[in-house]
Amino acid sequence: MTAQPPDERLAPRSVARRLLGRPELGAVVGAAAVFVFFCVVADSFLQASSLSTVLYASSTIGIMAVPVALLMIGGEFDLSAGVMVTSSALVSSMFSYQMTANVWVGVGVSLLVTLAVGVFNGVMLVRTKLPSFIITLGTFLMLTGLNLGLTKLISGTVSTKSIADMQGFPTAQDVFASHWTIGPVDLQVTILWWLALVAAATWVLLRTRAGNWIFAAGGNAEAARAVGVPVARTKIGLYMAVAFCAWISGQHLLFSFDVVQSGEGVGNEFLYIIAAVIGGCLMTGGYGSAVGSAVGAFIFGMTSKGIVYAQWDPDWFQFFLGMMLLLAVLLNAWVRKRAEASA
Repeated sequence: MTAQPPDERLAPRSVARRLLGRPELGAVVGAAAVFVFFCVVADSFLQASSLSTVLYASSTIGIMAVPVALLMIGGEFDLSAGVMVTSSALVSSMFSYQMTANVWVGVGVSLLVTLAVGVFNGVMLVRTKLPSFIITLGTFLMLTGLNLGLTKLISGTVSTKSIADMQGFPTAQDVFASHWTIGPVDLQVTILWWLALVAAATWVLLRTRAGNWIFAAGGNAEAARAVGVPVARTKIGLYMAVAFCAWISGQHLLFSFDVVQSGEGVGNEFLYIIAAVIGGCLMTGGYGSAVGSAVGAFIFGMTSKGIVYAQWDPDWFQFFLGMMLLLAVLLNAWVRKRAEASA
């Protein structure tokens, strides 16, 4: 009896092949290049205080880049993510101030309201079958108008009233906006939130059935539905994840500065998407990683602060961000083709 050849799927894979199969490989190479570049052109870039500032800037983008990356892997977008952060902060502040309640009550109400926005986006998507671009663009416009209109109606100005002297503010500030000084390094609590979210999202994607559902829904929703994947529930859950992280970011915004400007957040949604794309997520869905989004956010933080430390005109930041986006997409496409060719 002729022996059957071994199944090639069970053959051990080399380290190089495993690395080529990782979505974040291109982003890691890009991050190393950006780091070395600013180490050379900016003398103060390697100082401990500078690196802590870079990490903080990265974390404020990275907290939102994580769920946005998961949503993109699931095949969808959320253009309302930026203003949702501001909406979350406004609800917490105005509810606490107007109701003269413990600020934790406002924080809780804000969580419910923000999650409701996420559910609205998800349900509208699965019920209407409209593109997520259209659905969330509508939500973006509505939230932008509500943020400004309700703030002016309730507060009489475009910013909220101070809640720093209200009960519960110090403890809420400890959770969402505290920091620790260790020598010359100032570490913000957002860095811990960011790392925890990356770890949780990576575990979900790689170790749970829900992670398989996300990849399947983004790769081919109809085929996934045909084999029993709850595509609708998965996508609603992803929009709720974006809303939850927007709530975290919104509370940080509020408890860092005490007051919130109603016009903030517009345009930040593109930064979250850029971080996810630089980190290896495909615009077409079905491919990417949470770790990649973290690397993309780190590249954003290094670039935004590195230009300052190099004493360049900050007007060039958008140019460098666009250039990095194009280079990252090209590098990620090359890495993916090599991975497919060697598979």
